[in-house]
Amino acid sequence: MSFEGTIVAMVTPFTSEDEVDEEGMRENINYLIENGVDGILVAGTTGESATITHEEQRNMIDVLIDEVNGRVKTIAGAGSNSTKEALGLVKYAENSGADAALVITPYYNKPQPHGLVEHYKILAESTEVPIIVYNVPSRTGTDIGVESIGQIAGIDNIVAIKEANPDMDKVSMIYRKLLDLGLEDDFNILSGNDDLTLPMISMGAKGVISVVANVDPARMSQMVNQALEGDFNAAAQTHYELYGLMKALFVESNPVPSKECLNLMGRPAGHVRMPLAPLKEESKQKLAAVLKDLSLI
Repeated sequence: MSFEGTIVAMVTPFTSEDEVDEEGMRENINYLIENGVDGILVAGTTGESATITHEEQRNMIDVLIDEVNGRVKTIAGAGSNSTKEALGLVKYAENSGADAALVITPYYNKPQPHGLVEHYKILAESTEVPIIVYNVPSRTGTDIGVESIGQIAGIDNIVAIKEANPDMDKVSMIYRKLLDLGLEDDFNILSGNDDLTLPMISMGAKGVISVVANVDPARMSQMVNQALEGDFNAAAQTHYELYGLMKALFVESNPVPSKECLNLMGRPAGHVRMPLAPLKEESKQKLAAVLKDLSLI
């Protein structure tokens, strides 16, 4: 199974009582599918994985799979800084019928390169659900090196990497490593940064796991499809239409701006959980201006 195109790292909407808004989730899932996305991820960083409970996480996976009902790919956030804990979440994703599990590199404990490889090997050998590796050194303190990625790419059942290291030369090195190993058709690179998706596709990436697509799924999907079809002039035009939004969604910590955008648009989102705090007023004004420019409000 190939994972490519536009996959949304979906926000987790909360009710005023601080419960996961299941009906809001379902509403957002349908909005995203109707606007052309290829897959939906729940319980990732943008879904506030750090402050949702495992019970909430498991329920969200179930809601996703039930509401999507086979229309697009379903990806379950399933990472942890404990291999044992990650394995339990990956097994839950498998048993629930998710199309893949997204597994972040273990954070805080800073495992050695061979420890990272072994971590993913244990998960892949203990389950059958496809695994997407998530490398985001700005949040985890660990960056998977190119040699380690090559080793991980050769493990059965590990199908892609969400690469959020902004070093563009590393993207070339990863793809060159895949070519050298003959794995370029079996293991996909997915962008973890919306603003770098266009150049990454030109270097061999197959899509994005996107924050921006929460807010403007139609244009983000359009840009990715244009690039994957080789129409880079059209893709560049769409990229620059979205560029202001790409930057505005990170004016404060993700997903605070994304949820504010959805609230401004009248879509289910609600508050962010502490220690994330509400958006500053000047940031709200910036977001509102960008949304008006895109005719989203």
